[in-house]
Amino acid sequence: MKMMNLKSAGLAVVMLCFLGTNAQIKTPQPSPYAELEQAIGLTEVEVSYSRPGVKGRTIFGDLVPYGKLWRTGANRATTIETKGDIMLAGKSLKKGKYSVFTMPGESEWTVIINSDATASASKYTEDKDVMRFTVKPSKTAAKVETFTMMFSNLTDNSADWQIMWENTMVSIPVKTNVDEEVMAQIESVMNGPSSRDMYLAARYYYDNDKDIKKAVTWINKSVALDGEDQKFWVTYWQAMILAKSGDKKGAIAAAEKSKALAQKAEYEEYVTKNNTLLKSLK
Repeated sequence: MKMMNLKSAGLAVVMLCFLGTNAQIKTPQPSPYAELEQAIGLTEVEVSYSRPGVKGRTIFGDLVPYGKLWRTGANRATTIETKGDIMLAGKSLKKGKYSVFTMPGESEWTVIINSDATASASKYTEDKDVMRFTVKPSKTAAKVETFTMMFSNLTDNSADWQIMWENTMVSIPVKTNVDEEVMAQIESVMNGPSSRDMYLAARYYYDNDKDIKKAVTWINKSVALDGEDQKFWVTYWQAMILAKSGDKKGAIAAAEKSKALAQKAEYEEYVTKNNTLLKSLK
């Protein structure tokens, strides 16, 4: 009996060693984890989700039933974290981390943003919903084998958050309040601005059709602060801003100066830009 106990104990040790060794083996996850990070305007947005594959199955209306709550991926629910306030489909979302659920439909999806970032389909509670909105699904140009999310159609203050799988895509418009943030920054630095601050403020006013007189004042001060260390790209934008303000003579002089500086720096792109601008002014 004693011998049998010793054999049993030895076998147990061998099995534990075997199981311990096996526990170190890693195999590919059927639905790999992914993180999507994007700066939209001045706000960082991160989406975390899992990526299941089609694998020969029918997805929407079958594996993912229409009209039923879906975690929007696999494993735990998808999450979205925003470092600043944003707008989703026209609705305000405060900075923070949220879970994302959807209810797919043939002609309409309901998107649900929930304040419990750790929620799962089994733990979901409607009273923690922050917002709900609907979007229209569309057909993808080609089959999407692996569940995919991406941000596309980026502008200075917006993007489209696209969710794609199989032959279906939904697009959620995302918008940030860039103008308010930039205007606050401009106001805060104008007591002691650097040449670069003046340049960036002037460019922002030019690009966004704001007070062109202020843009002229700031770009002229930027060039003046640079003194003999004038930069060809700053002087080029001085010419562009002066032209927009109606000062054709000043714009031509600035473009000629920028062209000479670009030639000296052997930067042909700005030589060409200035030639094009001068041609339009003469």
